[in-house]
Amino acid sequence: MDDVSRKRADLESCPPGSNGRDVALFNLAVALRNRFKEGEKFGDLDEAITLLRDVLQLRPSGHHDRSSSLYELALCLSNRYNSQSTVADLEEAVTLGRAALELHPPGHPDRAVSLHNLACDLRKRFQKHARMDDLKEAIELHHAALDLRLSGHPDRSSSLHGLAFCFSNRYDSQKAVADLEQAVTLGRAAVELRLPGHPDRAVSLYNLACDLRKRFQKHARMYDLKEAIELHRAALELRPPGHPRRSSSLHGLARCLSDKYDSQGLVADLEEAVALGRATLEFRLPGHPHRAVSLHSLACDLRKRFQKHAWMDDLKEAIELHRAALDLRPSGHPDRSSSFHGLAFCFSNRYDGQKAVADLEQAVTLGRAAVELRLPGHPDRAASLYNLACDLRKRFQNDARMYDLKEAIELHRAALELRPPGHPQRSSSLHGLARCLSDKYDSQ
Repeated sequence: MDDVSRKRADLESCPPGSNGRDVALFNLAVALRNRFKEGEKFGDLDEAITLLRDVLQLRPSGHHDRSSSLYELALCLSNRYNSQSTVADLEEAVTLGRAALELHPPGHPDRAVSLHNLACDLRKRFQKHARMDDLKEAIELHHAALDLRLSGHPDRSSSLHGLAFCFSNRYDSQKAVADLEQAVTLGRAAVELRLPGHPDRAVSLYNLACDLRKRFQKHARMYDLKEAIELHRAALELRPPGHPRRSSSLHGLARCLSDKYDSQGLVADLEEAVALGRATLEFRLPGHPHRAVSLHSLACDLRKRFQKHAWMDDLKEAIELHRAALDLRPSGHPDRSSSFHGLAFCFSNRYDGQKAVADLEQAVTLGRAAVELRLPGHPDRAASLYNLACDLRKRFQNDARMYDLKEAIELHRAALELRPPGHPQRSSSLHGLARCLSDKYDSQ
């Protein structure tokens, strides 16, 4: 007899109105949540939530065990939000988490865990709505929990991990390098406490790898990328086939290897990135929330391989994958511009190889759409301005329409302003603008 069956039998011996029924309901709910964590049977979590609502009815305001009921119900709702993304569950989890924290004042033995869980739910809400107040409060709560979990405390690594996650999220939004450095420092501290055999070691390895990749993207220090690759490989070993987070590790490792190829040009890195990207996509079937980003990333790597080997099958597949990603990124989606940009790049490459004017027209149309979405201040605006300028110059070379060349010059100048001295792509903008001005001289 498993734990759920035992707890269900206990509940049957405590009919409505009997003493101890609230305890039996609570214990069965906890057993169901634990079983959900093992197998993600949504019926278990739904039943646990129903039972805990009944428990709260039996533990009104002032009851000595009300706080534990609030805490457990908040945890179940947060778990269900993780699986189903129903915002109402997250909102209720935050509300219940605040109520539990009020019943766990300073000095209460469960205050730290209430601070931690509420912080985690506020960070989730930040990820959903991008309200900085939620992230700011989450950081404050994680700090407060960490202060209560001194060196040697069994849950100290959870606070370090949660705090690192928050600083990483804030870096993504505000690009303050100090936040990224904090994330890396805290992430390392979490990994040091989550030794081999710790159940959460993989997630700490993965998150630290992601932050090191971000730091590589900022500073281009190869040792950060090398370490990120090592950490992703270590996390992947802890996430064998069938693990619910395996696709994240496959994707993260693929992105790092793709970055390494961009920096060093080793074909083996690109080949592995493509293989890992395909493996990721096999896990992220239609309906998966991260399918679009996997389609997009694999398409980009296939286009890189086309540029290396000129295999048209790679470019054809890249176009198909970019179209599939674009279909999953409707108007208003924050990554729609990336799909426009990637698809424009592919059509431009195909035009270079086959000289079909229709491909160039597609590239220009898609490039314009990308620029329209990447308004001033967007981090990738310069790349889209540059690429559209290049395609307009190609069209000028084909049709000799001066307005295309004039616009290409304007776009190159705009891109150059966004690439000041020291920018790694400044030389490309200088060269592109020079070629356009030379063409203009030849024409006039």
